[in-house]
Amino acid sequence: MAELRPSGAPGPTAPPAPGPTAPPAFASLFPPGLHAIYGECRRLYPDQPNPLQVTAIVKYWLGGPDPLDYVSMYRNVGSPSANIPEHWHYISFGLSDLYGDSRVHEFTGTDGPSGFGFELTFRLKRETGESAPPTWPAELMQGLARYVFQSENTFCSGDHVSWHSPLDNSESRIQHMLLTEDPQMQPVQTPFGVVTFLQIVGVCTEELHAAQQWNGQGILELLRMVPIAGGPWLITDMRRGETIFEIDPHLQQERVDKGIETDGSNLSGVSAKCAWDDLSRPPEDDEDSRSICIGTQPRRLSGKDTEQIRETLRRGLEINSKPVLPPINPQRQNGLTHDRAPSRKDSLESDSSTAIIPHELIRTRQLESVHLKFNQESGALIPLCLRGRLLHGRHFTYKSITGDMAITFVSTGVEGAFATEEHPYAAHGPWLQLQCHCQTGCWADSYRPPSRPHLVSGLIVTVAKALKCLSPPQERQAPATQKGRVIGNPGVDTLTPSALPSAVFTLIEMVKPIS
Repeated sequence: MAELRPSGAPGPTAPPAPGPTAPPAFASLFPPGLHAIYGECRRLYPDQPNPLQVTAIVKYWLGGPDPLDYVSMYRNVGSPSANIPEHWHYISFGLSDLYGDSRVHEFTGTDGPSGFGFELTFRLKRETGESAPPTWPAELMQGLARYVFQSENTFCSGDHVSWHSPLDNSESRIQHMLLTEDPQMQPVQTPFGVVTFLQIVGVCTEELHAAQQWNGQGILELLRMVPIAGGPWLITDMRRGETIFEIDPHLQQERVDKGIETDGSNLSGVSAKCAWDDLSRPPEDDEDSRSICIGTQPRRLSGKDTEQIRETLRRGLEINSKPVLPPINPQRQNGLTHDRAPSRKDSLESDSSTAIIPHELIRTRQLESVHLKFNQESGALIPLCLRGRLLHGRHFTYKSITGDMAITFVSTGVEGAFATEEHPYAAHGPWLQLQCHCQTGCWADSYRPPSRPHLVSGLIVTVAKALKCLSPPQERQAPATQKGRVIGNPGVDTLTPSALPSAVFTLIEMVKPIS
């Protein structure tokens, strides 16, 4: 629960916002991380020392539901001559370390990131006659912050967020988000580390799909080129009724399709509702490393497996580098990297109390056949995995959001994979890798995802064809659907051996958006 008040209003935990010239005595009492970010805000808005703030009544570190202590809201006059309209500028406080006393984030030194290393911003076009900023963006930012705190997955420029709902709960076509560097806010060096500012950019469904198929940075650049779709500062207009491809139809073919063909996709993986089963032997087999247990508790991803999967996802943004699955480094422990606090839970690590099998005791198993399960949205990304990643010699990872399991598709050009041409299906504990032999000129090279993603029967069959570049299996009747679940079509759930001898695909219940 939050309340709206000027940042200068008195309160037990929200003193007035001092600028860089605040009296030393007051500055010494003011939380240093908060003071540093306010200094950057005062540099940008010297005439607005006490902006309106949405304030968490019960702070997160006192058991409240809202991770962000404050969201400040400034009025930005823009620059009409540069096609930058007047807008509201929202800035969060809480993803970085504001206090330095471990109440939320542990201090890890001044050279690394402060807390999660970033704060969120959002620019919303000001409507004519609007005298006060709408407060719904603050709740949107709280929702993203909850995801970060609960999953400990951080954001970076070019990321996308599939929201599946109008951002302001209206009838708007702006239903998803991309993230980019804020065009005005500069990185801040605080006593507890560095803070950068990532701006939320509202986009339409078609623009989100283009970002997934190609890359987020490319779509952001297109949005900057179209003033009514964002312009130079990527200002979100909730009343925008056309996509950039409807405004300029040439963008799809001349920029996006050509970019996919030449660059592929830099989306290296997603968190999804997915699972896999080893059809080579019953899962209750005690020698199956996927189902290894200590006592009655199931094993989960080891720290080193977790580190390698995380690094795999991060490397996906380096689209010009040679594709490599990062080697497991024995010098690192518990899946931690140099830019994260030793006590920070890894983003792919379970928060349950299940036991961890030492990495060295988990052997890599070669599998004869596997059963892959994806929710509808994740299944619709398989053509992207094939056409945008594997055909360009890269890799793509699905990491389960409902359990400690991961599925990585790798091409023959990826180094460091334990799936090989001789053994294309291999598992290291719950991490499955599949090496696929798609080549330029095969089905996946010319495939385009269906315009209606819920028509999934053909998708499953053609994906099966693409993985082995097989001839098309016989036509099957489209499955019946009920509440997002595919039902009643054994032909799709269990493909015949002649169609695909060693992999089976199923779609499972759709994931709800973050709330």
